[in-house]
Amino acid sequence: MKEKPLLVMKFGGTSVGNSEAMRKVKAIVEDVLSQGWMPVVVLSAMSGVTDDLLRSTEMAKNRRYDQVLQTAGALTTRHYQVVDELIPETERKVFVKQQIDQLISMFAEYCRAIDIIGEATPRVLDAIAGIGEMLCVRIFAEYLNAHQVSARAMDATKLIVTDHAYQGAHPIREKTERKVKEALLPILQSKIVPVVTGFIAATEDGTTTTLGRGGSDYSAALLGAYLPASEVWIWTDVDGVMTADPRIVPDATTIDVLTFREIGELAYYGAKVVHPKTMQPLIDAGILIRVKNTFNPSHPGTLLTIENEKQTNGEIKAVTSIKGQSLITIEGRGMLGVPGVAARAFGAVASTGTSVPLITQASSEQSICFAVPQKSVETVLRSLNDAFARELATKDIDRIWATDEVVIVTIVGAAMRSTPGIAGRIFGKLGLNGINVIAIAQGSSEVSISLVIDSADEQRAVRAIHELIVPKTEMVS
Repeated sequence: MKEKPLLVMKFGGTSVGNSEAMRKVKAIVEDVLSQGWMPVVVLSAMSGVTDDLLRSTEMAKNRRYDQVLQTAGALTTRHYQVVDELIPETERKVFVKQQIDQLISMFAEYCRAIDIIGEATPRVLDAIAGIGEMLCVRIFAEYLNAHQVSARAMDATKLIVTDHAYQGAHPIREKTERKVKEALLPILQSKIVPVVTGFIAATEDGTTTTLGRGGSDYSAALLGAYLPASEVWIWTDVDGVMTADPRIVPDATTIDVLTFREIGELAYYGAKVVHPKTMQPLIDAGILIRVKNTFNPSHPGTLLTIENEKQTNGEIKAVTSIKGQSLITIEGRGMLGVPGVAARAFGAVASTGTSVPLITQASSEQSICFAVPQKSVETVLRSLNDAFARELATKDIDRIWATDEVVIVTIVGAAMRSTPGIAGRIFGKLGLNGINVIAIAQGSSEVSISLVIDSADEQRAVRAIHELIVPKTEMVS
């Protein structure tokens, strides 16, 4: 592939949500081809389709198969409409609709099996969840072919090899890299654009798995790393990564450059632009990512890079928040100096399969507190009470309890570590706005500071902290 640099482009659900959106994606593909790139296109399902598929599994479990059939009919109609609006040739149109029928029939058969046995295993859920991507790539590849852009639809089940951890499978590097190169490089050398399903993969024996919700970004990163590509572009419906959620902060602006560490913090703590796992394979391969807007392709978007040598005067880059959390506290005067309390606590949490986004501990060792998703609180509390039943009985631990809903607000910026007084400015700003901070956590890397606040204070806190971000015009001057 010496003639043209390789480019992996991933388009999210809103970017392929209807025929008009797909027209914009086709124009982008044609544009990068004209610029000398050879693209690999990775697609999500059309917006809302995966949710419809998974809701249908709940209908099937509850013996409402008639509603599953209604959903199947609605999905067929929606995809047929896009085909009719994009593909003019009758023969090609019939071919695509036959593929749609086959996939929708497969979906209905899976749901019928769930209806009969009254249960949906993670393996079956993965098989159903990936059907939306399979529908989308077949339509878009034939749309390109109908307009003189040679393309081929490909299921990532033939490319990405994973373990058997259904609904959040882990890729096996060596086997995936070999399959990616063997399958994609000959197609690219033939000047054919591969249109690949995001989100889905397969075990070595060919059983469909998924990389977790939002995993299409991760799919693109794996393909980009193992080809390897020159760059990976993530196309979404905003002008790159924003300084804050524009629904909370209307004057939020696009960030020009972020390091992988910065975007990793933002992705983990609520920013939905890039899947948290996307960065790792690209860091290892030294490949840049750009986040761009399908509906405003001329905007430069955000460049994600390993390190940003161009430091700015705005030490804080962005502020984000994650809702629906609860803070669990283990406290007791008898904990002082007792080894293994934290290990046992987090072992008990891990046994429930719950993720812990934030941890903090008093220096006196008389309390440990950590955040968990609010939906997991009861399960986690039961596990902790079982794990520390003896200590609770002897009063070495006084109580294990959880707050009502809280929000984690995270402030991100690599330059914060070399700038004195950042924390003081943040807490001063919150104090002026009457916002109480319940807990604080800051990693030793100092790329981010996370604060736990009452859920009612989320918007005021995010807006207040966002005022500390120096506008671009001031940085230029």
